[in-house]
Amino acid sequence: SLFRLKDLKVAELRDSDVHVKMLAAPINPADINMIQGTYAILSPLPAVGGNEGVGEVLEVGRRVTALKPGDWVIPAGAGVGTWRTQGVFPEEMLLKVPNDIPVLCAATLSVNPCTAYRMLADFETLAPGDSVIQNAANSGVGQAVIQIAKASGIKTINVVRDRPDLPKLVERLMALGADHVITEEMLRKPEMKDIFKSIPKPRLALNCVGGKSTTEMLRHLQPKGTMVTYGGMAKQPVMVPVSTFIFRDVRLRGFWMTQWKKDHAQDQESLTSMMDALCQLIRRGQLTAPACTEVPLQDYKAALEATMKPFTSSKQILLF
Repeated sequence: SLFRLKDLKVAELRDSDVHVKMLAAPINPADINMIQGTYAILSPLPAVGGNEGVGEVLEVGRRVTALKPGDWVIPAGAGVGTWRTQGVFPEEMLLKVPNDIPVLCAATLSVNPCTAYRMLADFETLAPGDSVIQNAANSGVGQAVIQIAKASGIKTINVVRDRPDLPKLVERLMALGADHVITEEMLRKPEMKDIFKSIPKPRLALNCVGGKSTTEMLRHLQPKGTMVTYGGMAKQPVMVPVSTFIFRDVRLRGFWMTQWKKDHAQDQESLTSMMDALCQLIRRGQLTAPACTEVPLQDYKAALEATMKPFTSSKQILLF
């Protein structure tokens, strides 16, 4: 196995450092890709896994002004290594978040909801009544897209893989605010026309799968619409019929949250305004944590295995 639980000494606190006690940290597919070496970032080994989570500040170095003991913090970028009980981090690696939101919401805030928020905001100007289509709609990002769109009056068409407990999944996504939940097979069926009697065709498609389902999704995009690819779960390329490009002039774009954060490193305002907006939605009950299974750190092996299983609809969260 690539993983071991180790006891390490906590590093000394320097002037610009913050000593953090971790509260909760999820296991995301990208964390596992990173460890397998199939991701765009590679940590020098040995490394601590985990790119997301929330911790409580225990102590700060004497130059630290923005944080104090008792504050909650999340990683500002990737590669922090959140799967640990405690750590000492430079202040600039951390972002303060309100400690009056549920701990699981804070632990899952910095990757999926941010990705959903940016993709809904940055590619097409959507107004209430517009629609969005997405695959992998039951993923962490998918669940956040449904809720953020709903809060802005944007309709969602949500594509999921067929599975044994499909009705239960449909019911869960509808409860989050999904307008339509369909299987990949339904994308090819004439019944799709019925959906577009009541809502406009989407100008934005969000793709986390690749392969056939993505090509089918493109068919329903408005002319000049945009498809944003942010994952490739099917491990198959995105295939686009030539006619779609020529006669419908669709745009294909990519999105990676880590890159967005790098590009906006000097622009703290855009990061804090996004975090404020997301925390507001959480406080109003319009954005919840994805379905979670809480796992004590010593059971990490079971949590990692569960994350790699197909049709996982619950995010594994390590508790410290």
